[in-house]
Amino acid sequence: MMTTDDDPVLDDPVWWSLGGRHAHLARRLGRAVTYPTDVATFSSVSADPAPEDWSDLARLLGPGAFADMFNCPAVPPPGWEPVFSLEGLQMIRPGDGRPGRPGSGSGTEVVELGADSVPEMLDLVARTEPGPFRPRTHELGTYLGVRVDGTLVAMAGERLRPPGWTEISAVCTAPEARGQGHAARLVSALTDRIVARGDRPFLHAAEANTGAIALYERLGFKARRPVTFRGFRTP
Repeated sequence: MMTTDDDPVLDDPVWWSLGGRHAHLARRLGRAVTYPTDVATFSSVSADPAPEDWSDLARLLGPGAFADMFNCPAVPPPGWEPVFSLEGLQMIRPGDGRPGRPGSGSGTEVVELGADSVPEMLDLVARTEPGPFRPRTHELGTYLGVRVDGTLVAMAGERLRPPGWTEISAVCTAPEARGQGHAARLVSALTDRIVARGDRPFLHAAEANTGAIALYERLGFKARRPVTFRGFRTP
């Protein structure tokens, strides 16, 4: 069941993030914009792009480069080679709702992760494949983790930040540590932080990842709309 929220910034969160709270990270040419490749792969163009906007994005990225358009509603013109298309779901925490609370889990402490944790974060992402994560992705927002005997076994963090919203992303748990409530504790901890500063949390999940969607629903998130994630190669 979909929840109603017509805030247009959620329809292209990459564009709105790079034009606002992530402007210091933006690489821009005309009305085309993207992140540095070691931060994130996402790009966007204006809501109603002209042919020159796509040309600007191609010049910005370079020939034969990967253009990860995330869920940008605009589709490139012919000549841009499709790389992938993935059906997904955008979920939000309703403004009048309270997130479900996780169980006590294993009692391990939730810790904040910084630049010194990047090698471990990259290793965990390689093992669990939660989605794109680069050496500087942690600069997009706060990242939290769970350690067991000093080893990072779970993490989640903040990614896109359109006005009034913060996306929760990179939710992952090492195979040997699953079933202990780590993901729920991390998402709840991030939700608390996001709400405390006056934002609302949102997130994305692959349509086929029914386990993750069920977890987010238990934590109070509701589906806003289906989305299609697309990637292309520039001419």
